[in-house]
Amino acid sequence: MSELNQARPIAFHRREFLAAALGVVAATAPRAAVARESLAAPQGANIRRMNTMSYVTTKDGVEIFYKDWGPKSAQPIVFHHGWPLTSDDWDGQMLFFLAQGYRVVAHDRRGHGRSAQVGEGHDMDHYAADVAAVIEHLDLRNAIHIGHSTGGGEATRYVARHGRARVAKLVLIGAVPPLMARTKSNPDGIPVSVFDEGFRDRIVAGRSQYYLDVAAGPFYGFNRPGAKAIPGLVQNWWRQGMMGSAQAHYEGVKAFSETDFTEDLKVIEAPTLVLHGTDDQVVPIDISARRTVKLLKNSTLKVYEGFPHGMATTHADVVNADILAFIKG
Repeated sequence: MSELNQARPIAFHRREFLAAALGVVAATAPRAAVARESLAAPQGANIRRMNTMSYVTTKDGVEIFYKDWGPKSAQPIVFHHGWPLTSDDWDGQMLFFLAQGYRVVAHDRRGHGRSAQVGEGHDMDHYAADVAAVIEHLDLRNAIHIGHSTGGGEATRYVARHGRARVAKLVLIGAVPPLMARTKSNPDGIPVSVFDEGFRDRIVAGRSQYYLDVAAGPFYGFNRPGAKAIPGLVQNWWRQGMMGSAQAHYEGVKAFSETDFTEDLKVIEAPTLVLHGTDDQVVPIDISARRTVKLLKNSTLKVYEGFPHGMATTHADVVNADILAFIKG
């Protein structure tokens, strides 16, 4: 395992703990009520189409929205979004890798974006199984999986429990594994009270303003001295968040903060690139990336000095180039 420091600092000062408790992104928009055609799919899944929108119905009856762009014969790259966002958060990556000739696939997690706002299954086991339904329906093989934040946990569990035979490589960006919350076995983690007060309580009090505060603050590092928020990024984050279910987002906090991925990481054999910024105020690097690479069998850690949690958006040019080099390497 190697650690490289990216020599492109940004004008934010480093802090070692998360500022004001934020989130890890995911959410999307309500679906229009139009007629859909049901088609039989392999592995017991069904695909539904709304105009140009595609859905898979999971074994427990949940409709999962997905995007599938590019040549069907090309190597697939599968993207896993963060809390409380949607697949739209990967626009900068999907367009980039599409232009490089790859097939790019991304879905909205259950309860998020255009996927069904069901009242159950907001946990990592269901998240991973939902991914498996999409992958099996599209029959994706030799795929590269890329997960950000909560999506990094989802991708980790999927690869470990469902997809090892279908996966070529794994990329984790600002990802939550191995375990964020403080427990007896993880004394250096973040107290659960931080997630109660900084996430769940604020969702209940009014998630609309909360999502604006997260996006305009720690998520992209806009709360740092000298940093200036980009209105379009803030509004897009808010838009994605408000498309999803408040219940799914509330229960998703437990999923991303209290799920232990230690055993998942230990069994993953696929080459894995772990990317993390030193100014990540949402998922501190010392309790996540630095521990993750010690558990993986074949991993490389790349550290970006001063980059925020949302670095795949704020520094897409750097992140995309490094991922492309890893895929081709």
